Amino acid sequence: MNIIIAKSYDELSRKAANFIISQVTLKSSSVLGLATGSTPISTYSYMVKKFKEDEVNFEDVISFNLDEYIGLGKENNQSYRYFMEENLFSKVNINENNINIPNGLADDIEKECISYEERIKNAGGIDLQLLGLGRNGHIGFNEPNVKFEAITHKVELDEDTIEANARFFESAADVPTEAISMGIKTIMMSCKVLLLASGKNKAEAVKALVKGPITPSLPASILQLHRDVTLILDEEAASLL
Repeated sequence: MNIIIAKSYDELSRKAANFIISQVTLKSSSVLGLATGSTPISTYSYMVKKFKEDEVNFEDVISFNLDEYIGLGKENNQSYRYFMEENLFSKVNINENNINIPNGLADDIEKECISYEERIKNAGGIDLQLLGLGRNGHIGFNEPNVKFEAITHKVELDEDTIEANARFFESAADVPTEAISMGIKTIMMSCKVLLLASGKNKAEAVKALVKGPITPSLPASILQLHRDVTLILDEEAASLL
């Protein structure tokens, strides 16, 4: 496990953007697993900046997002498809046909999960998976005590996750309680993993991820077994290491 400690969130974001851009530069047709939430927003901003400066080309990149809320369509400003359009996709030259995000409005959620997993396999697997870290140690929407062998699946969100995401909605009651998420097994099959964590409220989860036992009660702990994982942390998130 490679751990990089940045002095600030801004430095973390620049380092993360450069990490992803290096992957795309080395392999223009990279399959990127992408994440949402507040942590990667500035990373995406720096990626857009580099694109506008002609330092990276996303034309052949294929993307797969980690998750999507069940019940929210792409026009809903709280959906993760909307988030990605606002923060990255609409600002770079990625091919619309190469964008993959679970369909939270699918009539058959189980069928959508199976289809999403098949699309990842048909693309050749994920070259670089970007992750955030939940306060409870979740990655994607894989909540504590999820099965490590799970592939893309339907999940019920924990109260801690709903509370953490309520800041994006008018109230906690408006936060969807279910989502589609890549499973732990899907994430672990990625060639490389890049996890970002920022702020004191992530320090306990970071410590458990790096130094704690490998346990389903802290899903991110499984990353200790991944062959190529990099953590980029700001000083606050790394304060308990």
